[in-house]
Amino acid sequence: LSNTLGSPWGITFMPNGNLLITEKSGFMQIFTADGVLVSKVEGFPSVDDSGQGGLLDVALDPDFASNRMIYWSFSEPFGNGNLTAVAKGKLSNNEKLIENAVVVFRAEPSYNGSLHFGGRIIFDSEGNIFVSTGERSDLLTRPQAQDLSSGLGKIMKINVNGGAVSSNRFIGEQGVKPEIYSYGHRNVQGLAVHPETQLLWEKEFGVKGGDEINLIQTSKNYGWPIISYGYE
Repeated sequence: LSNTLGSPWGITFMPNGNLLITEKSGFMQIFTADGVLVSKVEGFPSVDDSGQGGLLDVALDPDFASNRMIYWSFSEPFGNGNLTAVAKGKLSNNEKLIENAVVVFRAEPSYNGSLHFGGRIIFDSEGNIFVSTGERSDLLTRPQAQDLSSGLGKIMKINVNGGAVSSNRFIGEQGVKPEIYSYGHRNVQGLAVHPETQLLWEKEFGVKGGDEINLIQTSKNYGWPIISYGYE
């Protein structure tokens, strides 16, 4: 297995027990559970894989067994820089190609940087998607984690077409991105929905000594960059 992997970032189980693994440079690979390569999956939109960017996380549609749809996050070249985006497409029957790939969500604004894309995606029990975004690390962009008109430094909750979920607390507020579920995050790269309580937990990278595990509540502010428990 190690000889056929380059820079893997995300992994998920397929219904037959195989593993679908993202490669940072812009493709995915499918392996059996014991590490035998089944196929290389191509046809994804271009990624900016400099620094921490690239093809990031992957999640199967809850109805994957019947519709073969997958969702992935990636750092997309966009505007004058790049941003965290979510796309979807259909895995071909021969498992070698993504068909009809389309970007459904972009965490604007774009920024010419190579750090802190967040990028974790996960489905909830109702078939909606949580996606995390980073605040892009630089002093210039950090304050946007507190800015509700920016997509940086947030956890978003979107539907499968990229729109805001109707229960989101910020829907209808002027100048606020309606997809925002929580804010004040630095670089969230761990998300999990508790299988019994359905509560959302996250893990984010902090500055030295400041990594965090949080129980996420809708519309709450998690502090960055105003509050941190770490040091530069």
